[in-house]
Amino acid sequence: MNIDSINNGIVIDHITAGKAMKIYESLSLSKLNCPVAMIMNVKSERMGKKDIIKVDAPIDINLDVLGYIDSGITVNIIKNGVLTDKHTLSLPEKIVGIIKCKNPRCITSCEQGLEHEFVLADKENQVYRCAYCESAYNPNK
Repeated sequence: MNIDSINNGIVIDHITAGKAMKIYESLSLSKLNCPVAMIMNVKSERMGKKDIIKVDAPIDINLDVLGYIDSGITVNIIKNGVLTDKHTLSLPEKIVGIIKCKNPRCITSCEQGLEHEFVLADKENQVYRCAYCESAYNPNK
């Protein structure tokens, strides 16, 4: 298999095997008008196997979304064929507008313009709590 290098764009690396499609959908990468390569189940010494996404265009991405989906991701920014910036992600302390509170009594259920906001309550178990009603949400369940 041969995947070309990119000149200007991003490489999302160290994605837990099987999560690349969720990232592809969450970042709406299908709407881009540039080459996007998704490589799945690549051998990795550190992870066993992993997924990689390459986008051959400079785009803005929400690092909080990526950190929320998979906190071990590395985002590499490529300019003129050279790695210029590298971000190693972790779980974001606060996420806004990414997930929705499922509590029907939460104020976000009746206030249309209110953004759904969650705060990291338990980093070890990856539990977030609604900033308004404190309902728990775990992305892995």
